[in-house]
Amino acid sequence: MTALSPHLRQATPVVAARGEGVHLYGEDGRRYLDFTAGIGVTSTGHCHPKVVAAAQEQVGTLIHGQYTTVLHQPLRQLVGKLGEVLPAGLDSLFFTNSGSEAVEAALRLARQATGRPNVLVCHGGFHGRTVAAASMTTSGTRFRSGFSPLMSGVVVTPFPTAYRYGWDEDTATRFALKELDYTLQTISSPTDTAAVIVEPVLGEGGYVPATRAFLEGLRERADRHGFLLILDEVQTGVGRTGRFWGHDHFGVTPDLLVTAKGLASGFPLSGIAASEELMTKAWPGSQGGTYGANAVACAAACATLDVVRDEKLVENAEAMGKRLRTGLEAVAERTPAIGDVRGLGLMLASEFVTEDGRPDPDTAARVQRAAVDEGLLLLLCGAWNQVVRMIPALVIDESGVDEGLRAWAAAVEAGTSGATAAR
Repeated sequence: MTALSPHLRQATPVVAARGEGVHLYGEDGRRYLDFTAGIGVTSTGHCHPKVVAAAQEQVGTLIHGQYTTVLHQPLRQLVGKLGEVLPAGLDSLFFTNSGSEAVEAALRLARQATGRPNVLVCHGGFHGRTVAAASMTTSGTRFRSGFSPLMSGVVVTPFPTAYRYGWDEDTATRFALKELDYTLQTISSPTDTAAVIVEPVLGEGGYVPATRAFLEGLRERADRHGFLLILDEVQTGVGRTGRFWGHDHFGVTPDLLVTAKGLASGFPLSGIAASEELMTKAWPGSQGGTYGANAVACAAACATLDVVRDEKLVENAEAMGKRLRTGLEAVAERTPAIGDVRGLGLMLASEFVTEDGRPDPDTAARVQRAAVDEGLLLLLCGAWNQVVRMIPALVIDESGVDEGLRAWAAAVEAGTSGATAAR
């Protein structure tokens, strides 16, 4: 009998039969509050009626019109709708399927446009699993080990992860920028550096927000040295952080923006945005792909953007994120095993630590499993998988947040009681 790879182990034992809003329903009929959202993908919730209707209508009209062969209306409409929310000046788009593909497209464009070989990445960043994207990923060895040699030309520089360093944000930011300057002086000359790529909030790296001063420092150095600033908004985009783009919190505009995940409410779609001047520097034939800008995915993305706007989901993410964070911090205050609560909007996490402050993946895993028993689905992240993250759909309301917090409190109690007993 054939079966899935044994390494495709599910984070929960749930076999999903259907989804509706912020809930998944197992084949056994049990309802679960889904704080995973398909790893931040189902931005408008499971099976939003308007997204479903748009996809159904498109399936009956044109499923696939390969976009270097023919154009189709959903693609044209999507380009127009994204123009309403993209930063000023980023007026040229290229679409593909996954975040990894979009990251690699951004890298290819940066190298071709500048004629320079190297890319700076921030320690703790996640950019994908394909070879180039994995080569730029430093959030955990599990994403990059076992298939060397990796792509050359990748240089790692610190991210201002204040909690890990044991510093305040200002100190961590000064250190990160000082080390970046040292890196440009000792490892990758500015004349060899095509770009720096960074997530506004580290994703797999533990849900660590950047700081305004850090991103401003990257922008200033990119301008001074003539390399590009690429912002990986795969997870932070489309309202996730309580702003439409994660970088909107920091007042910095990138040269290249990468988007995916929540863009199409679960349909595979990703893309990069740049100025037309920059995009024209891509070499002929370097952009393309069979499934990119699939008509059904584009229709779903158009509906997603309409729902985000019409239902004010960006504003809701900010408000519900504040409510959720307040509850998480209240649990942390009475739980010594939680060392930090952090994030932006509806992208929040709790880091578990031992009594002496070391990462505690065992307790994090126990809490995550206990949450399933409470009807709450969660995921882990962080270098040791010591961080439990929450990324509910942007449609969540106060009752959903409060339901999640009740389940979280019970799961933390159960999971940390086990930790105390084990010690």
